[in-house]
Amino acid sequence: MRKLLTCLVILASGPLAAQDAVSATAPGASAGTGADAAPVVSAQAADTTEQPAAQPAARAGAETPPEPAAQATDGIFPAQPPETVEELRWIKRVVAVFADSPNDPLFRRQMEALERDPAPLAFRDVVVLTDTDPAADSALRQTFRPRGFMLVLVGKDGQIKLRKPLPWDVRELSRAIDKSPLRQQELRDLGQRGGVAIGR
Repeated sequence: MRKLLTCLVILASGPLAAQDAVSATAPGASAGTGADAAPVVSAQAADTTEQPAAQPAARAGAETPPEPAAQATDGIFPAQPPETVEELRWIKRVVAVFADSPNDPLFRRQMEALERDPAPLAFRDVVVLTDTDPAADSALRQTFRPRGFMLVLVGKDGQIKLRKPLPWDVRELSRAIDKSPLRQQELRDLGQRGGVAIGR
């Protein structure tokens, strides 16, 4: 009988011991959770401290590649123009802009018009050369003999296509270029290669 009672006491005390074990480990578990939360917070803090350093790098990377527009208009207004137009023969069309001073209102209007819309000029292989110093008597000035303001369009063949005493906009220049036989041939070749011409 005593053995039976001992067995019953042991069996009854088993679930109580298990509950005590669970309640004893629960605070430890919550403490463990708290301990786990601390590294997460520190990791987030580390992330926020690293983000400002990463953002400038991304911005710097975004600024490094040149914009398509910059690539399209590169070389139209050379910092160091060639000595003579002959150097550009069969390579570029030349728009030469002359004036007796860089402050000439006609010269300023002309340059503003060209710089405002350079993409059609780039598409037509145009380079813009300027001369606002009559005293220097440059080779460009000796070739074209300008008087005051003058705009000269020279084809790729080196021949003068037009002279104008007043500013022209990019659209007018583009139309004048597109009428030339050489330009018509270029457009046909471009069409055969699958290129797209811009009609501006």
